[in-house]
Amino acid sequence: MPLEIVTVPCLSDNYAYLVKGPGGALLIDAPEAGPIAEALESRGWGLDAILITHHHHDHVGGVAELRTRFGAQVMGPAAEAARLPPLDRALAEGDRIGEGPAEAEVIAVPGHTLGHVAYLFAGGNAVFTADSLMALGCGRLFEGTPAMMWDSLTKLAALPPETLVFSGHEYTSANARFAMTVEPGNDALRARSAEIDRHRAEGRPTVPVPLSVELATNPFLRAGRPELKAALGLETAADVEVFAEIRARKDRF
Repeated sequence: MPLEIVTVPCLSDNYAYLVKGPGGALLIDAPEAGPIAEALESRGWGLDAILITHHHHDHVGGVAELRTRFGAQVMGPAAEAARLPPLDRALAEGDRIGEGPAEAEVIAVPGHTLGHVAYLFAGGNAVFTADSLMALGCGRLFEGTPAMMWDSLTKLAALPPETLVFSGHEYTSANARFAMTVEPGNDALRARSAEIDRHRAEGRPTVPVPLSVELATNPFLRAGRPELKAALGLETAADVEVFAEIRARKDRF
């Protein structure tokens, strides 16, 4: 049985994700309870576990209600346990949850927050990155350093290129406008930007996206590429220095 993944829009621009495998249903992040409960009940699904990526309220606001309503176990990064709802299981890099196609591996991706994690479902070619790697972007460095986030993105960039990236927000249109200021000569980026405009005009989400597309168009993943360094006039700079410059420009954008 392949994984079934349901995108659940929450709040103004968040996404939560339901992942249904042979053993039941998991939830990646819980921005608010109502839309998630409706998505579960409309499908006749229970909820076995909630996997939290990081402590920000727009990713955990619905945890308490969903735990009570469905009896779900709650799991999240051990490094942020003190700032999360009570955890039934605290997770660290390399831990695994579930089995078969629904087995998830925990990947530490600090930068946006110090304990942020992503969840890789290798059997379903899916990675849930929340506010670390985003479609055409990456999260603000609220707690980490540029070097920390660059290391996290490099780790994610090494996944198989066919992996689908499920990020935590619908920020892609704004990210595309910024990306075009960084690498305006990128033909793949121009084509993707036009496609994003079409998707949003039709009210469709812009995620997930194959990692291969991100590698070709996301300036934060491309900080080590000679052509992007040349576009910024930073041909001799270290990769992490280029990443830091892109992040600083995005923060001012």
